[in-house]
Amino acid sequence: MTVLSQQIPDGTWRADKVHSTVGFAVKHSGVATFRGSFSDYDGTLTVVGDGEPQLTGIVRAASIDVRDDNLAGHLQSPDFFDVERTPEIRFTSTAFRPADDGSLIVDGELTIKGQTRQVEARGTITPAHEGLAGNLVAGIQLETLIDRTAFGLNWNAPLPSGGVALANDVKLIVDLELGRQED
Repeated sequence: MTVLSQQIPDGTWRADKVHSTVGFAVKHSGVATFRGSFSDYDGTLTVVGDGEPQLTGIVRAASIDVRDDNLAGHLQSPDFFDVERTPEIRFTSTAFRPADDGSLIVDGELTIKGQTRQVEARGTITPAHEGLAGNLVAGIQLETLIDRTAFGLNWNAPLPSGGVALANDVKLIVDLELGRQED
């Protein structure tokens, strides 16, 4: 049995977009952590017997939500996500494994702005159980730290007192409530 199939039964599980979030956090001006999210995404988890589970996600980069229209426009421009040429951010898992502390490690390939890199995300599984509507639900919460410049997100601005406006390290945070799909 795989680390996931012990807690989530076989089947295809889809992200409930009302009760899930896909977001990021980055240090801004060296003093505060700026957070944003994406409102348009799909996530699917496939668990089949003793086979390796498969977690896939697609995020429409134009759906970035940062509470400022001018900033959202800048983040959609070629300086950042370049949504006209690369409209989607993609993730495909390659392995699930337990961490020494009992948490979950998910290895995978992340593609942002046409650049694909290997990432290791860490988090937790909430085992499957009956939800409010009587359907079977489960949860996966994952975080990973990436260097945004490895994906071509290179824009920055110098601060008058030294340093730069944006840190290169960005935390990606995915919290999925998954519902089992009936055949």
